[in-house]
Amino acid sequence: YQNLYILSWFLCLQFYAPWCSFCKQLDPVWHQIGSELRSLGSPVNVGKADATSSTGQLTSTQTTGHMGPGLKKDLRYNYVGPRTKDGIMDFTNRVSGPSVRSLSSLQLFQHALSRHDTLFVYIGATSLLKGNYTAAAEELIVHTYFFSATRDVLPKIISVPSLPAVVVFKDGTYFTYSEEHDGELRSWINRERFSNFAKIDSFTLYAMGETGKLVVLVLVEAEHQSEQSLRYKRLVENVAAGNSDKYKSFYFGFMDEPDYIRGLTMSDVIVPSFIVVNLSNDGYFLPSVAVETEQQLLDFLNRVLDGSIQVSGGNGITQRVQRVVYETKAALSVSGPRQVTITVD
Repeated sequence: YQNLYILSWFLCLQFYAPWCSFCKQLDPVWHQIGSELRSLGSPVNVGKADATSSTGQLTSTQTTGHMGPGLKKDLRYNYVGPRTKDGIMDFTNRVSGPSVRSLSSLQLFQHALSRHDTLFVYIGATSLLKGNYTAAAEELIVHTYFFSATRDVLPKIISVPSLPAVVVFKDGTYFTYSEEHDGELRSWINRERFSNFAKIDSFTLYAMGETGKLVVLVLVEAEHQSEQSLRYKRLVENVAAGNSDKYKSFYFGFMDEPDYIRGLTMSDVIVPSFIVVNLSNDGYFLPSVAVETEQQLLDFLNRVLDGSIQVSGGNGITQRVQRVVYETKAALSVSGPRQVTITVD
């Protein structure tokens, strides 16, 4: 039981429970974060609160606020990423600064581009689009960085049809937002904040699922990946890079922690292997034949799109009950039997 929050007065707060094993694992990381932020002169203070004795504070904190222009009063950010030092530090630095950071020179733009896999930039003067962009940034700053710049700051090789504009830089290229083709700005940003092909953990997978897209995964070993795993990864990466327009309804990546997929399918998983997951309904698709070539992978994805492969899993009542039973058995097999003592006064 643990929740991490950045509060408006720059307090990074961990709610924990004394009996929580995950909280105990995080504790040394939490102290490292506090020491490093202090050494860097960060305005963020790091704290802890016992959730079993601070229930009132926890209840009042479990509210997601929205910033007004230039204000951070009563704003709370909930961190839902991996409990790692780098992940929490990046999150802390991101949300403790301005929602939209200004790029005033070509050098600053190039520096930002080199540091971030995905970069959103508003180009132009004050406008309705900028207001919408700022509003989206205030909400989605928990996930990614947002910047603004004037046209003369960007390299001349970057072509922008008209100003103002919102551009996303990722995967070695860039795309300009079009309300006509891309719909509402916030939804477009939420969809485009993921790289075309990347390593995916359970937190990222869940976030991808919230966009409504399907996720094409290669399940691989965590260490010492086999030649077959490396070949499967190259297959998916090539398909993702060469068919981005055709497969806009897919994200692509690889996963080396199969526990989440094992829980989704309620069975053991083969590594390496391919799977397409639909987290909007906890469904998944498996290829009916072996996939060894790029064409076979394309055929599999096309069959997923046209509905000729039946979806497995789901979140119906039967599947939910089965999943609870499966997860309970899995937990017992890991922890072993426990003795419980009940005292009656």
